[in-house]
Formats: sequence, structure tokens, C-alpha cells
Amino acid sequence: MDTTISPRELPRACTFVAEDWVKLAQHWYPVALSRDVAPGPASAMLLDAPLVIYRMGAQAIIADDLCPHRGVPLSLGRHEEGGLVCAYHGLRFGENGRCNRIPAQPNAPIPANLRLRTYPVVERYGLIWTRLRPIEALQVDVPRMPHWEDPAFQQIVCPFIDIHGFAGRQMEGFLDVAHFGFVHSATFGDAANTVVPRYVPRATEKGFEVEYHSTVGNYPIGAYDRGRPGFEWLRHFQVHLPFTATLTVHFPDDGRLVIMNAASPVSARRTRLFAPIARNFDRELPVQDVYDFNRRVFEEDKAIVESQKPECLPLDPSFEAHIAADRSSITYRRGLRDMGFSRFFIS
Repeated sequence: MDTTISPRELPRACTFVAEDWVKLAQHWYPVALSRDVAPGPASAMLLDAPLVIYRMGAQAIIADDLCPHRGVPLSLGRHEEGGLVCAYHGLRFGENGRCNRIPAQPNAPIPANLRLRTYPVVERYGLIWTRLRPIEALQVDVPRMPHWEDPAFQQIVCPFIDIHGFAGRQMEGFLDVAHFGFVHSATFGDAANTVVPRYVPRATEKGFEVEYHSTVGNYPIGAYDRGRPGFEWLRHFQVHLPFTATLTVHFPDDGRLVIMNAASPVSARRTRLFAPIARNFDRELPVQDVYDFNRRVFEEDKAIVESQKPECLPLDPSFEAHIAADRSSITYRRGLRDMGFSRFFIS
């Protein structure tokens, strides 16, 4: 993986170590909900890089949020049929980010350098994904979400959640199974059921997976009387390094709930969390109920992540103490370390 970069190529006020930024920029992250870009413009931030998103027909276009003429953010502009119009001089940018109109000189040739720096786009799971640096492999490496295309499942695209913390800390919290009875005692956890049975992570091509069996339920507390005493719940985590994981929860009566945790690194100190959901039960219930419960759970985690010190994720195993229940956390940190990120993943 090429990690060479000149300081001019880094975003202004970059919060990452340069070598870490280059590695991270070669991975795919969601930057917006598809429904929020219709037709645009919408602004986003990824790895400290300001982005603008707009549509030409059904095709989403992602570019640096900067007009190449006089440096005004294009997200301040407006969309019209021919493309995205800059708020300063009305220059319009259409397909592939090319300028196709200059109001001040409508009959003159358009300079070749009046073109936006654009990035690849994939729309999947109701999200718009991109990456900021090219990679040698040609295939699109957007993480897989089980059952998204399955007609037996309802697909739900929850609103994103902003977290004032590092994506690695948020990811580690999503994978943690020892905090349910403490952090989530008001939503689904059980303060009287906090023992973590043994589990063993297994390496995969993109990261690792864990099958975690326990009697801790996953029903909203007080919402349904559907618990099964003694039922063994299976939570199947699948991790796609560096910052995406899916959790498939096996409910009674062959119910399945799939949650994707896509932690998009706005900066080394801020994360925008996207969490599409698929399920094959309760399909008749209001989607807003899913939005509300999902946010309550992630808000509980958010409060913890925003309080952790150091803000970065220490990859040196001697920096923090560990217990046996931390197997997923230890495996996650090892995976990042093996990818060549900084010893302390310094922010």
C-alpha cells in the first residue's frame, strides 16, 4: 500500500498522522444518506477533507467542496438541471465535475482546469460511499451487509449520529459485549446478567468475526413481552477493518436483526455513525420506532466514547489493561496494528 504523500496533498488542518491518513484514505466510507442528496448540494467531511455531494440525474457526484475559480465552498451554491452552481460567480459544474457554464463569458472557451476534483461513488444500503485515495485493486471494497437484498427482510436506513470521538473508539465499543448490563441497562441490557461467556474471534479476509452466545436478550425493555426464559441468543459480529462491522442477532422463532455499524471518520476527533438495519420480523411496526430505539442505544454508547481518554485508540497493548472479555477489542487493535497504523493511532 503506497503511503507516500506530499504535505500539500493532505487536508488543511489534518488531525491524523500523515502516514495514517494515507492508509485510511484508501478505504471506503459512507458520507451521506442517499435520501439526503436529492439533488443536492449536500456537504460532508471525511478524514478532514470537506466534500460536496450533488446529483446529475440519478448519479451522485462527490467532489472537493471548493470551487477551483476562487475557492468558495460549492455547498453554498445551488443545484439546477445542468449541474451545481457556485454562489460566487455562478460557474456551473456538471457531469464528472466539469465546468459547463461561465455566466461572465458565456461564449468563450472553458479552461480545462475549471474542473472539480471528484471521487469514486458507490450507493449501497441507502448510503453514499467514497474513498479519497486510489488503490491498486480495481474491485469496490465496500463492506458487505447480510440480508440487505433479501426480500424476506425489511431494510431501514436510520438517520446518522454524530459523535465527538474517534472512529476506532466507537468501533471498539460496538464490538464490546461486557458493557450491556451497565451502559444499556435502560434499553436492552440486564444489570443482573453481566457474565461474559467465553468466545473466540476468528480471522477473515477483511478482519475477523465472532459468534457470541449468551442469555442477554435484545428486546427493548418494557416494549414487548416476548422474552424467552433460558433462550440462548447468538450475536454474530463480522468486522471489516478499519471502521465497519455488522452484527446479526438471532432472535427466537428464526428472527434475525442485522445492524451495520459504519463509523465514518470525519476527523481523528469526530465520527459520523451510519447504521442501516435489516430485519425479518415486526415489519408492520412504524419505522420511526426503530429510529428512536436505535438512537437511544447509540446515544448511550456515544456518552461513553466522548468521555474516554486518551481520545485516540492505543494500539500498544501495554498502554491499557485488558481482561478476558476483551478478546474482540484485543483482536480489533491487533488488526489495525497489522495494517501498519501508528503505535498509538495518534490523533
